[in-house]
Amino acid sequence: MSTWRVPAALVALSLAPVLAGSARLIELSGGPHLLPSRVNDPSPVPLVAHIVSVIVYAVLGAFQFGAGLRRRRAGWHRASGRLLVLAGMVVALSALWLTLFYPRAEGGDLLFAFRLLAGSGMAAILVLGVLAIKRRDVARHRVWMTRAYALALGAGTQVFTLGIGETILGESDLSEALLQGAGWTINLAVAEWFIRWQPARRSADPVVKSR
Repeated sequence: MSTWRVPAALVALSLAPVLAGSARLIELSGGPHLLPSRVNDPSPVPLVAHIVSVIVYAVLGAFQFGAGLRRRRAGWHRASGRLLVLAGMVVALSALWLTLFYPRAEGGDLLFAFRLLAGSGMAAILVLGVLAIKRRDVARHRVWMTRAYALALGAGTQVFTLGIGETILGESDLSEALLQGAGWTINLAVAEWFIRWQPARRSADPVVKSR
């Protein structure tokens, strides 16, 4: 598979949430309202932190999946990986803050529970990924970081699950929750397939030898 094929596909999947997040940042900075109005956030700081960290994590994280890039630029992979762990933790923790303290809209209690699981799960997975690389277990590190990225990119897949699913199920709190939950589920399923597809020889990555 081409070095750039997987990163390009991931950047394309993240395009909708990145553009939506950028539009929300423009609104929060006093620009024109480009998205449907929503209930005001008690504090814009966590929302801004979430949007910025998601953009960094989604776009920069996509290039971590280029095998050739990892082999040729091991130093870049490690440096960007440290930034991504920080950005990923901001994504997860700000998502939890928004879930707990942002006024609830559609989705009801079920979507509230799904968001808590996604945010706390991503934070826990990132910690496991860091612990794995500290043990120099590169294969396990990749597994955890792939799962974390899959959860973070849930919004990209939810564009499709909501767009297609609501034409079938209609609009309700239950359908909103199930279709958003389907986005995270699909991403995790694809991540598990990707993990098992990776050739075992890649566990001998040059990153193993570095601190």
